[in-house]
Amino acid sequence: MIKSEKPTIFRSERETLKVTFLVFSGSSIMCVASAVDPLRAANRISGETLFDFKLVSVTGEAPVTTCGLPVAVSGRFDAAEPTDMLVVVAGFGTQNYATSALLAGLRRAARAARACGGVEAGTWLVARAGLLEGRSATTHWEDMEDFSAAFPGVDVRPDRYVIDGPVFTSGGASPTFDLMLHLVRTRLGMAAALDVASVFIYDQARAATDAQPLVSLGRLDGYDPRLAQAIRLMEAHVDQPLTIDAVAKRAGVTARTLESIFRKSIGETPGAYYLRLRLSAARRLVVDTRIAMADIAGRTGFSSAAAFSRAFSRAFGDAPVRLRRG
Repeated sequence: MIKSEKPTIFRSERETLKVTFLVFSGSSIMCVASAVDPLRAANRISGETLFDFKLVSVTGEAPVTTCGLPVAVSGRFDAAEPTDMLVVVAGFGTQNYATSALLAGLRRAARAARACGGVEAGTWLVARAGLLEGRSATTHWEDMEDFSAAFPGVDVRPDRYVIDGPVFTSGGASPTFDLMLHLVRTRLGMAAALDVASVFIYDQARAATDAQPLVSLGRLDGYDPRLAQAIRLMEAHVDQPLTIDAVAKRAGVTARTLESIFRKSIGETPGAYYLRLRLSAARRLVVDTRIAMADIAGRTGFSSAAAFSRAFSRAFGDAPVRLRRG
């Protein structure tokens, strides 16, 4: 980190992060969703507003995406309005938006923010504002050669996304989801990132006929394949939980080794993660269905409705019956 730079946002902290998405007409709706929805899911899962985000446009009017769908925004981009993270989302036609006033606004907002960056063609606008000079960056693979020629002072890489100090860039919709998942993981931990990935059934390539997993491992950096195997075993036995010894044996490791893998990768014991997995499944049934509590208890491996209610209350701070009523 350069001495004058603010501390990165990609670090462990639970303080609310204020995020501004500046969206342009010509953006892909998938890029917009990939940028916003993981943060929305993280808030819902945590029960807290850990990411206070809003969408704006240059004019204050709804930008129209490439599929013809407009994106509702809360107003006009104001470079003087405080934000921790500025995300520029753009697609076709960025050359039409690179006015001197806009670029000056991006520079001003970036100086005050803790981090700023571009999604897909948003990288071009960030670069034209001079914010990528001397840094590493990426953009959509179709534009890589032209981008390199236009900005010789930028170290252009073919990566899915790049983080260089307070500046980040991503190459498209799926890499943007990866980037936001990485933001969740670094700030809130691997377990929270797994939960967010699971909301979208986000996983490595799988056949359409495969069963939808409860836990989507996604492209989380460097997870141990034995971790993935253990989690798959756990999710396959939510209703009749295996012992941790049995999970370890089927994963081909000792219980001690499995605990070490979980602590290193997720930051909690296999038993704690397994219980949280079952309770998360139970919470979905409580909130999204009218299934009787006793049946939910049975489906998620609890010996009785009373035992289920106690564990649920400890985990979520409220009894399942009260949560459903609320």
